[in-house]
Amino acid sequence: MLISKRLRVIDSHTGGEPTRVVIDGVPELGALPMAQARELLQRDHDALRKAIVCEPRGSDVLVGAYIFAPTRADCAAGVVFFNNVGYLGMCGHGMIGLVKSLQWLGRISPGILNFETPVGMVSAQLHDDGQVSVANVASYRYRANVAVELAGFGTVHGDIAWGGNWFFLVSVHPCTLDLAHIEQCMEFSRRIRMALDAQGITGANAAVIDHIELFSSSKNADSRNFVLCPGLAYDRSPCGTGTSAKLACLAADNYLAPGAIWRQESVIGSVFTASYEQRDGAIYPVITGTAFVTADAQLIVQYDDPFAYGIGDA
Repeated sequence: MLISKRLRVIDSHTGGEPTRVVIDGVPELGALPMAQARELLQRDHDALRKAIVCEPRGSDVLVGAYIFAPTRADCAAGVVFFNNVGYLGMCGHGMIGLVKSLQWLGRISPGILNFETPVGMVSAQLHDDGQVSVANVASYRYRANVAVELAGFGTVHGDIAWGGNWFFLVSVHPCTLDLAHIEQCMEFSRRIRMALDAQGITGANAAVIDHIELFSSSKNADSRNFVLCPGLAYDRSPCGTGTSAKLACLAADNYLAPGAIWRQESVIGSVFTASYEQRDGAIYPVITGTAFVTADAQLIVQYDDPFAYGIGDA
């Protein structure tokens, strides 16, 4: 069997949502800021993304992470997250998974590390009890109570907010947010996503809104959510960037004060604890959760495998 590539990966899950950190086999890009690194990965190395996270080695729900040398002196590493359809600005659950993977490897101990991402510097604190707090990028609500016309449902209203990715956040909807009603949540969220595109509703600077977030009440937390990700898979975790977007909306409505705790539950029942700091006219969310390592493995790409670099055109 002739091998064209081997990659060592650490797999973990954060609140049920998987992360695959590439330890060996990361593309050589040279010294680039992470925003440029993401562009170069998209242009020249996208087949490798498919090999790592798409079927038959991965799945639609899997998020991958490349670790690079940082270009900022105040950062320990650079990171670019990716999924089944492309590259992310940031990933909250993935950052928690990355930190716990580095701990598993013995590369870090409890303390604070800064990471360079395509959307800015993100700090992560590994606590003595194994929890990880991610201090995310500045988050904000871009537009409130935006109407979108949805075939079969009429007018749906939601907020547009940035939490490291763009979200459309909907609190009034017909869905039941639990595992028994996943298909209902998926279909409704997909329709919103398509309607936003069709009706030209975007984030700032015409950015595509690629995450849809539904909310309901919870007996175990302040809120329960369902998040549809860009690759049309749902987030098993409460979604770090989605929780950041939620905090931005709560802050804009003067509903949650700086430093106050918000407990965000996912559709499967996992919980992130969140709060925010306010400075320079922006809010900076802090998301706390933990991750568990599930595999320390080697991916093998055989040169004559017809599906070596994924199935289909993802």
